[in-house]
Amino acid sequence: MSDVKKSAWPDGRLLDLFGIELPIVQAPMAGPNLHEMAVAVSEAGGLGSLPCALLSPAQQREQLRLIRAGTRKPINLNFFCHRPPPPDAAREAAWRERLSGYYLELGADPQAPVPASNRQPFDADSAALIEECRPEVVSFHFGLPEPVLLDRVKASGAKLIASATTVAEARWLEAQGIDAIIAQGFEAGGHRGLFLDDDLATQVGTFALVPLIVDAVRLPVIAAGGIGDPRGIHAAFALGAAAVQIGTAYLFTPEARLPAPHRAALRSEAAERTALTNLFTGRPARGIVNRLMREVGPISPLAPAFPLAGGALLPLRAASEPKGDAGAGDFMSLWSGQAAPLARRDLDAAALTRWLAEEALKRIAPAR
Repeated sequence: MSDVKKSAWPDGRLLDLFGIELPIVQAPMAGPNLHEMAVAVSEAGGLGSLPCALLSPAQQREQLRLIRAGTRKPINLNFFCHRPPPPDAAREAAWRERLSGYYLELGADPQAPVPASNRQPFDADSAALIEECRPEVVSFHFGLPEPVLLDRVKASGAKLIASATTVAEARWLEAQGIDAIIAQGFEAGGHRGLFLDDDLATQVGTFALVPLIVDAVRLPVIAAGGIGDPRGIHAAFALGAAAVQIGTAYLFTPEARLPAPHRAALRSEAAERTALTNLFTGRPARGIVNRLMREVGPISPLAPAFPLAGGALLPLRAASEPKGDAGAGDFMSLWSGQAAPLARRDLDAAALTRWLAEEALKRIAPAR
């Protein structure tokens, strides 16, 4: 339970909309983030999130069972809204050829079948899960599901939020009848939520994007990207945000399920250098620069469409990660936002949530 009063915040719309005490949304991070982190953040007064894209329907239900066993406070379920691409054997072969030198170096068979690399898009089973489990909030990345499925989510009573990386995307989302918009700035770690335009050169930073979207729509705005400490929260509220979404800072907590090379990279000077890359999944996502990104280039036209690019990298990761040396993270995605060096390294997820809110409010209150 947080000691920060809801009425102390300059914009309480999202506190009321979600039924939470603190305007902090824990970013859904597929892989590192399961029920432990979601429960801790919700119990602390923020909005804990469960990313569902890497989970089967059975795993989703089991994670929800564990969440409800740990908290009855509001929770957010997050889904991807991509369309699985058609098979492209020629592109897959070209990608394997580009990686063949690494296969030979690591003793992996470059002719072996490509392992599956899947991300589950929102579908009828996902809608049924929401209707059955009734989460308080549902969030979407890469746009929104088709209207018939979106209507089912709305009918469940869940509040809907989605990511926008441009003003045009924010306006489009508002027109579809969602409840709040996540303004995902260029600084954010993990996958870009872009869906109307894939031109990375025109993507906007958080602290320009937030006021642009605030001025363009009537909905409350959640600032995301490059917010790693109370100063960032203060700045987001000064620019009109009603809440913040924080991801990378939670990767330093014990609740984060991170492979050792990823955790080590986040805690090293390497975290000062991130880039957008499509090598690991086929869609642009921000991570710490590693060997693969340096040598292939962070963006490659050869990488198969999302989410297929990662399949050919799985044998390389399997061969390099167990060595535990400096090259253990050479072929894995080391997702991170630009503000990783600002993160606290000594708090669990609940304590981090409370500290961020309390310290931010100390900065916000004198300005009111």
